[in-house]
Amino acid sequence: MSRRTRTTALVGAAVALTVVTAVACGRPTSPAQPPSAQPAAAAEDATIPAQLAVPPGQQLIASLSVDHGSQVYTCARGAWTLKEPAAVLKSGNQEFLHTAGPQWISTDDGSAVTGAASATVSVPDAVPELLLKATAHRGTGLLGSVSYIQRLDTRGGVAPAGACTDGALQAVGYSANYRFYAPAS
Repeated sequence: MSRRTRTTALVGAAVALTVVTAVACGRPTSPAQPPSAQPAAAAEDATIPAQLAVPPGQQLIASLSVDHGSQVYTCARGAWTLKEPAAVLKSGNQEFLHTAGPQWISTDDGSAVTGAASATVSVPDAVPELLLKATAHRGTGLLGSVSYIQRLDTRGGVAPAGACTDGALQAVGYSANYRFYAPAS
């Protein structure tokens, strides 16, 4: 596959995820819509619980906030369970897509990182804060060397309450700050 074909495919996937996320969040999908007017708290200012501390020898390489996103739940056996996140993370000109895996994909260079939770801190009325350890990478771009991800300052995104019909889907809006770390040079 040529570089141009890969880039076209990545841009197509990014547009599709952005549209799905916008619909899940109840936002118009028009590209003319201005970015979210809600200010996001800076990840650097967040109080980080000790359980979510990144091991020594790591350096912060990116800090992004959810521009718009949802935690998508599915109903199985009458109960809601997390299916996947669907979010767009932004900081300045940087933009990452956040999808099932969980996986983060750079819309700039196509690099990606997949992680697994290694520590969790409960947050009232919100999805938990997390420390995730990288389990897989794609590409050599910005996310190609990420070893840890923190999800901090979470708001919303908790599973719907009550009974549900098997197969139903429900997107619940959330916000958070994500910090990406790689080994220090």
